[in-house]
Amino acid sequence: MTADLTLILGSKTYSSWSLRPYLALRHAGLEFAEVVIPLRQADSKARMLAHSPAGKVPALVHHTGDRDVTVWDSLAICEYAAELAPDAHLWPQDRAARAHARSVSAEMHSGFMDMRRTLFMDLARTIDRPERLAKAAGDIARIEVLWADCLKRYGGPFLFGAFTIADAMYAPVVTRFQTWKVPLTEASAAYVAAIEGLPALRDWRAAAAQETLVLDMLLD
Repeated sequence: MTADLTLILGSKTYSSWSLRPYLALRHAGLEFAEVVIPLRQADSKARMLAHSPAGKVPALVHHTGDRDVTVWDSLAICEYAAELAPDAHLWPQDRAARAHARSVSAEMHSGFMDMRRTLFMDLARTIDRPERLAKAAGDIARIEVLWADCLKRYGGPFLFGAFTIADAMYAPVVTRFQTWKVPLTEASAAYVAAIEGLPALRDWRAAAAQETLVLDMLLD
């Protein structure tokens, strides 16, 4: 399906929202072309608007023959991937577990604003700023409780046993915890290792390492 799906991404070093559907599509075994738009450049918005009415990344364009289907927003793209590849089981098969997975994914989608503001994604470096960890301490604690509950309930190594959209949603958190040197419980560290071991994430990191764009988002 290389010619059928095109995923529009932001800079891989910085775009946490782009990483999520990338991992879901890779896990689903869906082949796709990539268009990477560097973030925070003079023409970034115009280039994004050429692919998505929201003028943001990520976006997925599905070339179906008679028309193109455009899906924007990370979670919406993940849901679309789940429909395209039902055998990949991007959501748990059990209804109760599926509801749980959707709930924790939605919490990531709409919450953790302190962490987003202070612990931005940056795959190019590690940052030692304890005062920033303090600002996001409540979110970090909630995430570790959420991870521990899922890992205990479903047996790991991923949140719901096998990899699901929930893991795609929390993968950028894993990279943030690495970047910002967040001290982790044993359970969280094991989950971080499982996510970092994904071939798709390794490929993403390798591509990010080849990017030349440098953004300094530390404002204080």
